[in-house]
Amino acid sequence: MRPAIPFDVDRVREDFPILKQKVHGKTLVYLDNAATTQKPQGVIDALERYYRTENANIHRGVHYLSELATAEFEETRTQVKHFINAREVREILFVRGTTEAINLVAQTFGRVQVKKDDEIVLSEMEHHSNIVPWQILCQEKGARLRVIPMNDAGELILDEFKKLLSKKTKLVAIAHVSNALGTINPIKKIIERAHRHGIPVLVDGAQAVAHLKIDVQDLDCEFYAFSGHKMYGPTGIGVLYGKAKLLEEMPPYQGGGDMISAVTFEKTLYNVIPYKFEAGTPDIAGVIGLGAAIDFIQSIGIENMGQHEEALLKEATKSLSQVPRLRLIGTAREKAAVLNFVMEGIHPHDIGTIVDQEGVAIRTGHHCAMPVMQHFGVPATARASFGVYNTFEEIEALVKALKKVWEVFG
Repeated sequence: MRPAIPFDVDRVREDFPILKQKVHGKTLVYLDNAATTQKPQGVIDALERYYRTENANIHRGVHYLSELATAEFEETRTQVKHFINAREVREILFVRGTTEAINLVAQTFGRVQVKKDDEIVLSEMEHHSNIVPWQILCQEKGARLRVIPMNDAGELILDEFKKLLSKKTKLVAIAHVSNALGTINPIKKIIERAHRHGIPVLVDGAQAVAHLKIDVQDLDCEFYAFSGHKMYGPTGIGVLYGKAKLLEEMPPYQGGGDMISAVTFEKTLYNVIPYKFEAGTPDIAGVIGLGAAIDFIQSIGIENMGQHEEALLKEATKSLSQVPRLRLIGTAREKAAVLNFVMEGIHPHDIGTIVDQEGVAIRTGHHCAMPVMQHFGVPATARASFGVYNTFEEIEALVKALKKVWEVFG
């Protein structure tokens, strides 16, 4: 029996114009939400309204449009503060996305704190964006990465994590939710263990913010990064949360624009946080659109969204397990609504191409997580990931499309 959901998914779907279109003559079934989510009408309207009625640069203008745009831009910063329960609004930095947020920390906090022979701890399930910036830093500083291993269910082995922590460890950087496996890591326990050794923690929250209630004060992480486009907002905008004390001590990431308070050829005085890290004209429309995305999430309730997605995951896991010679990759006990799989003897790109002809959009490849693929001994996988607008009928459409794959390959 399918669990009852506390909201009307058909009504939610009405808010997403793109879901009404057809692909290859079939109704679109969009199951690539871990890569990017579709946008509700409220977000689309917010972007259009800004460009149609408010378009101006922010902060330094004294004219009406600039003041209007500035007010809405900064209102979103306050909105984000409440959304993730930051202590202060100045702890919210706007960046292009999770990738830039992690690079910002690596090139500011990391370059100051990490020295030769120091260590940075990551996990085996990290996205490349939470590996490569630290590799670059380690190569520059003569430091090294240490990796928390995972088991074959796609769960971190916490006993091994404890062994990695030492006086040499300068940072733990870890995903809240794995984009490739859907594993929800016990992030609070990881932070508590790191803090026993006085080690700061950066959390990659890209896959978490649209599915879980985030409270950075409760987590007590030093940094939390996420992207707007994975939480029903625009592309090209994201957030870095950082504890104020650390942000104040960190040097700027880029130079120019609002990050300065005074410039001479002899010396530059930097602006206060968060503006010290926001050089140049920001994505003003993107920030306003992010505010509209938060409005959308809060209008439904993150708990309601999570319950719906959990029901979808349970049904999809059961249904895909019945597809012949299909193997699920990542079977952690605590998971977000992501199903990663392979089909015996069929390359994932072929799977993706055939199901696309049936109107079903999934992701195929290594998902920017090659170490995960290496762990499971596969070159690539297919991934179906669910969002608030997905339905049980779309799971049936996916299963039907996967059976079509077998028809094509005999």
